[in-house]
Amino acid sequence: MSTTEQRPQRERRGPRREEEAPWVPRTELGKKVSAGLITTMDEIYANGLRIQEAGIIKKLLPDLKTEVIDVGMVQTMTPNGQRTKFKAMVAAGNENGYLGIGQGKSKQMRVAIEKATTNAYLNVSPVKLGCGSWECRCDQSHSVPFKVRGKGGSVVVEIVPAPRGLGLVAGGKVKNLLKLAGLKDAWTTAKGSTATMNSTSKAVLECLRQTFSQG
Repeated sequence: MSTTEQRPQRERRGPRREEEAPWVPRTELGKKVSAGLITTMDEIYANGLRIQEAGIIKKLLPDLKTEVIDVGMVQTMTPNGQRTKFKAMVAAGNENGYLGIGQGKSKQMRVAIEKATTNAYLNVSPVKLGCGSWECRCDQSHSVPFKVRGKGGSVVVEIVPAPRGLGLVAGGKVKNLLKLAGLKDAWTTAKGSTATMNSTSKAVLECLRQTFSQG
């Protein structure tokens, strides 16, 4: 028997995946959601309840997707020297009427992204979808119900309903946010310092909140 046959072959192991700890509800709302007494987000909004746990969103919106939309470094001077932290911005949406954006800071990039993801879950809010295009006039929820405008810092974003099949006419990062919210067709215009994602994301969120201002 040769040496290679005598030695047992080692199993190839892939990268270790950290298992997410099971959610243990701490608030009254969390306990009701965990027990199945509240089963939809509409029940929470109808009663004006405050969501304080990311687990609530994960339980009620299991199809929520997350995407890192911006990562940067923040440097501050202290008496002990220069201190560097990572700043991350994450968007969470289910591509069907819900979107949230959160930020997080930490000395480690991974921790900053985790904090931003948790904040994005906590900031998830509904988006009213519809068909406000006079060229289309279908009864499907593929765009915004009417033209909306939002401002964040120096950035002004406007979303105009478009006919079905046109797609999202928007810049890369704005397009990703609208896609996560559930929009499939829309024209957009943006003015100001659009490279600053903090202001741009606030403007987009303000736009989408305006969808509930009428009707």
